[in-house]
Amino acid sequence: MKYSPLEKILWSIALPGLGQYLNGKLFKGTVFLILEIFINIKSHFNEAIIYSFKGDIPMAIEQTNYHWLMFYPCLYFYAIWDAYKESGVGSKYSFIPFVFSGYFVTAGLLFSVDFTIFGILLGPVWLPMLCVIPGIIIGNIFMKLIPFK
Repeated sequence: MKYSPLEKILWSIALPGLGQYLNGKLFKGTVFLILEIFINIKSHFNEAIIYSFKGDIPMAIEQTNYHWLMFYPCLYFYAIWDAYKESGVGSKYSFIPFVFSGYFVTAGLLFSVDFTIFGILLGPVWLPMLCVIPGIIIGNIFMKLIPFK
């Protein structure tokens, strides 16, 4: 069965490794899946997600092991980019928005303990998610403005 590049990206966004499975890269997909589960467990990320969705940001911050969660953004965006790349679409430099998203989400995670927007503390889930937007925008601008050879 042939899967569209969009389908592969969306499954990879849902869970790193699934896009690789759809691309037929079972070993790589399994490695991403194991790393995602391991980092998720060590960082207590699911607990942070639950508390964030319930609006208890201080508890989400308290539960999060930031030393482990810092690995997550780059793994996550690399897995998404890899699923995209392996589907055969994109230009030679289409990785750049994914890389910038990884950078910005990591920065959002670093500042998520005390950074507020309009007095609202967003914590380790919402602030990094918002940081995807400037990561994609700046990555696309960078990709278009810099004359790569």
